[in-house]
Amino acid sequence: MSVIRTVSDKKNAFLSRREIVCDFIGLGGKLKRTEAVSMITKKFDLADKMVLPILLKNQVGRTVITGTFYVYADEKLAKKHVNPAIFTRLNKGAAS
Repeated sequence: MSVIRTVSDKKNAFLSRREIVCDFIGLGGKLKRTEAVSMITKKFDLADKMVLPILLKNQVGRTVITGTFYVYADEKLAKKHVNPAIFTRLNKGAAS
């Protein structure tokens, strides 16, 4: 059984984005970035936004993954602020 628990949900007005940190309970070692994005999109109703998985960190000795996500309304702004390696990883994961 997997549960998503919100650790923090902040609006960063300076960078025009929303920053969400969540714990995925019961998915340690099994969660892929694309699956995490779809779960966050459904939970927070972000269908029309761009959700970027910045960090997924497994916790030692537990089946919990802590994920950090940035939510942008504008894709151009996201590409301007976020490291291009993040987009490369997303495209590589989607192709697999």
